[in-house]
Amino acid sequence: MVTMWVGPRKENLVVTHKPLTAEELTALIHRVFQPREEDRELAILVDLPDAIVADNDDWLARRRLAAGWANTLASVEEQLGLTVQLWLYRNAHGNNADLPAVAAAYSGNELPLNWEEIESGPVQSFEDILNSGTLAIAPTEFSATAPLKVASRERNFRAATMPGFSDEMIPALRLDYTEVNRRVTILKDLLDESQSASCVFDVSGGSRHELFLDLRFRSAHASGGMLTESGTAGNLPSGETYIVPYEGEQPGEKSLSSGTLPVQFGEEVVVYEIVENKAVRVLSSGETSDIESARLKKEPAYGNLSELGLGVLADFGITPIGEVLLDEKLGLHIAFGRSEHFGGQVGPSDFSSPDAVIHIDRVYVKEIQPDVNVTSIDLKMNDGSTLALMRDGEYAIKF
Repeated sequence: MVTMWVGPRKENLVVTHKPLTAEELTALIHRVFQPREEDRELAILVDLPDAIVADNDDWLARRRLAAGWANTLASVEEQLGLTVQLWLYRNAHGNNADLPAVAAAYSGNELPLNWEEIESGPVQSFEDILNSGTLAIAPTEFSATAPLKVASRERNFRAATMPGFSDEMIPALRLDYTEVNRRVTILKDLLDESQSASCVFDVSGGSRHELFLDLRFRSAHASGGMLTESGTAGNLPSGETYIVPYEGEQPGEKSLSSGTLPVQFGEEVVVYEIVENKAVRVLSSGETSDIESARLKKEPAYGNLSELGLGVLADFGITPIGEVLLDEKLGLHIAFGRSEHFGGQVGPSDFSSPDAVIHIDRVYVKEIQPDVNVTSIDLKMNDGSTLALMRDGEYAIKF
């Protein structure tokens, strides 16, 4: 299962951009990682199609873009202060699934078309590649965020994950991330001081849906585009705060997350019933509703509410392009599936197979879900007060 795009077709969303120069790429790496003396290598990680997952035009363009970055940065290694290596690996067959055991170092002008072209050649284990002296960026087809978050804590490297990256996202790499980071830090502090989030959604046609998210026993995370702490991994472009709703793992303390959650797929709005932080059934009818209902029955961990995310990039003039990596940073998003990489309890072992592991974001901005309005989100604070966080899809707080 892969991340699904919900909303306008990508080709109808156009962003004007210019390619990053060698100077801009160097400045980006320095700004994101602030390399230290002990940092030795920048690893650029790229996944390849294989006999199971076929190639597509966006994937091919992304690999070529990554290879171009690798060649450009390798030509300015002295200014960069790091050696640069492009690593190719067999794709993981799903977003946030565990990475394969090995990757192959690559240099040259013609990239292989698939993993089978190079699998018989020399390879190196990811454990050796991702050591304490490594910084990594991963512009991949399938998100490597979850496995790299887990591995970064174990092996003390830092990684910027860029699943689905395209050159349409380049403007978001040129933002003032000092200001982005300030805003997401404010949101993190608010979530850390809250017990719950009460969300109200109005759907075109007159239906209203209320979702209560239990935020007890959890800490929020700020992802402001700066990965300066050892043992961290996060998205780039960035600009969000996120928290895993409480999943009920403490003895005698069930999760209080409950209600209904609407998600628009094309013309159809699917409505999920939430009980104890899990989507347990689909209340709507339609072709997509039937598909989602079957998924919940086949893979219960798919229904776990794994993230309440709050993006800020819409306020900087960034608009959707049809890729979750960027679009989730624009505003509210709620995710299903794997959560342990964010501090939750649901991980790969809760799914039926490695290929079934998923973390999938549903993004609530008008261009993506035009028939679903985020009418309000209120936080209940630890001191008993209520804070109006969002009204009609926009933040009600002052940054």
